[in-house]
Amino acid sequence: MRVTYGREETIRQCLLSDAVENFLPMRHEVFADERGHVRHRHIPAVRNLIFLHASQQRITEMKMFQRQYQPLRYMTDLLHHNILTVPDKQMTDFIRVASAPDDSVSVMAWNDDFFGKPGTKVRITDGDFKGVEGVIRRIKQNKRVVVELQGIAVAAIAFIPPAFLEPIE
Repeated sequence: MRVTYGREETIRQCLLSDAVENFLPMRHEVFADERGHVRHRHIPAVRNLIFLHASQQRITEMKMFQRQYQPLRYMTDLLHHNILTVPDKQMTDFIRVASAPDDSVSVMAWNDDFFGKPGTKVRITDGDFKGVEGVIRRIKQNKRVVVELQGIAVAAIAFIPPAFLEPIE
């Protein structure tokens, strides 16, 4: 779902207090404050985006009857205007990859221009991401395994040895 005006973290806390399963992809940022001191913080990897695991009926009721959920907006596909949903396996793989604690993963918003060419579908057979399914894509002149949530976001793994990949149909 979209969250208006960058209120992802506030909505996430409300969802957690109401026991609604959710995922907010985060990234680590290092910056210098106004006095030049180096600071670290976690910020959303994709602005104005949060994933909820709940029925459409429950989400609609939350939006209608609880003021704190009014900033939530359904995401729809552009062609048929259907509410976007992500299959469980695909979302589980995305969460596993996007939650990696190091800098070996990049999470970014979907960009149709960037992902125009089809790639080979693969399954990772060993290592930290064993069982994750994705597509091999060229990103910044490097081949990466990318877990795509079509039209929403992608998580790209920096390096997977070719011996750990098996093609799937």
